[in-house]
Amino acid sequence: MKNLVCILILTLYFPFLFSQNEKKPSIYKVLKTKNTIVIDGKLDDADWAKSDVRPFNYFYKKTTNYQHQKTSYRMLWDDKNLYLFFECEDTHIVAQETQRDGQPFFDDCAELFLIPAPKPLNVHIALEVNLYNAKNDILYVNDFEKGKDIVAKWYNPNYEVAYQIDGTLNDNSDVDKGWTMEFKIPFNILWGLDRAYPIQKGTKYRFLALRQDRNVLEAEDNKRAISSIFPINNIKEKGAHQPEMFGMMELVE
Repeated sequence: MKNLVCILILTLYFPFLFSQNEKKPSIYKVLKTKNTIVIDGKLDDADWAKSDVRPFNYFYKKTTNYQHQKTSYRMLWDDKNLYLFFECEDTHIVAQETQRDGQPFFDDCAELFLIPAPKPLNVHIALEVNLYNAKNDILYVNDFEKGKDIVAKWYNPNYEVAYQIDGTLNDNSDVDKGWTMEFKIPFNILWGLDRAYPIQKGTKYRFLALRQDRNVLEAEDNKRAISSIFPINNIKEKGAHQPEMFGMMELVE
């Protein structure tokens, strides 16, 4: 029944709901790899050195007094998978959530929002993972009814994540250096949504990569800052889930 509801949502919303204020997005060129990428949270694979490295220059303190900590981001692809690599400076590494479909976005967390089309459609896939490898993977529908967004949390795709921590998790008595996180995301998590824009050289998809930064251990204090690869206008009023703010990835060889 859940799968049927999901298919109905995707069928109804993906084909025609998109922003009327579409602008020319920034493009990240994703290099194709012909080699095996070992998912271990390390930059040991040679093809990572060839990939386009982008900083997360856009920083949003929200209600915190945090300083902007550096994040570097990379992507690769092959015929079956999309690969991501986050490299994050972090003086206080914090994670609280341990459950699937919980709230890892309140922790130090890496995120990808993805639309398998070059248009800012009103439905996107969101993958959010913290440093306990607690995953929150959702289908996010903008303006579902009367301006309200909805989140489908029963979307649980299989993808591989590994991380490395240079410091001590949940110990703010010292100063940490940072963490890395590496993703291997099979394209089959798109559930056939790539039929219009199949996985091949030249294909373009809308996406946004983000990093959540939390520095405090208190369970009741969920304050954190956000940095992103592309700017997010009106984030205070609308949050980060704004498809018209997403940039573009292009699969290249």
